[in-house]
Amino acid sequence: MNIRGTRITGWGVALPDRVVTNADFEARIDTSDQWITERTGIKERRFGGTTASLAAEAGIRAIKSANLIPEDIDLLVLSTTTPDLTTPATSSLVQNLIGTKGGAFDLNAACAGFVYGLVAASGMIKMGSNKVLLIGSDTLSRITDQDDRSTAILFADGAGAIVLEVDSGTDNILAYDLGVDGSAAPILYCNLGDYMKMEGREVFKRAVRVMVDSSNNVLEKANLTNDDIALMVPHQANIRIIEAANQRLGIPIERTAVVLDRTGNTSSASIPLALADAAESGRLKEGDNILFCGFGAGMTWSSAIVKWTIR
Repeated sequence: MNIRGTRITGWGVALPDRVVTNADFEARIDTSDQWITERTGIKERRFGGTTASLAAEAGIRAIKSANLIPEDIDLLVLSTTTPDLTTPATSSLVQNLIGTKGGAFDLNAACAGFVYGLVAASGMIKMGSNKVLLIGSDTLSRITDQDDRSTAILFADGAGAIVLEVDSGTDNILAYDLGVDGSAAPILYCNLGDYMKMEGREVFKRAVRVMVDSSNNVLEKANLTNDDIALMVPHQANIRIIEAANQRLGIPIERTAVVLDRTGNTSSASIPLALADAAESGRLKEGDNILFCGFGAGMTWSSAIVKWTIR
């Protein structure tokens, strides 16, 4: 039986030039570097760019990392919750900037979107696509009230991308779990033309619960234990959420990719930003099991276990 599996062959990131530190917020709203750091783990974040421009920059770097050219890509999937236009889809702008072939579409599952995109891209490979560019890109500073202490310090801009290629005979996406509870939409939302609203304590409680439940689901589906996970790559929302999930899953922080201290919460971009950082710093080796897990507005959640097979 000829299995059309999926493997990751390249990655790339893009961050705006403008660095916004905790001291910048301290200078104009009622907060402090200590308060922000203790409650979120964030020291700085990046503001600027458009969703399309950041996505294209990250995508071009991912394609180059995979030793490909844009024309080799036969599908582009863009996960974003901050499209540049109502229509057309921002993925069409990104396609034009990069020069990929085949189709392109947007996907919005908020901060869980990148793993949703991973599952969707894998499914398209099973249906016949050979090389898929998956990008998570968001410009959350545009929909954040910069005078609201509860949200301004958290959300930022950035993009991360991976190239997925067909792997005949082996499927390196070992298991996945996707979910949503629409009754929780009021705890984190943004009306059209407005700023994000968030009930921080409720988001914290639910986020930890769904991350743990979803991660345990994929571990069971893959017939693995926490000891089999070489690296956990969680959504980069808040260090306290990550630490609480780690504790309940029995995965030490030393086996967790964390970049939010430098990037803040970049929604769909956060998981690929953390993955790329781990790959670039030599934290991954052939055959490692990676646990991706995220949550977002909706409330959405997603987890997947991927065997690292870059070669």
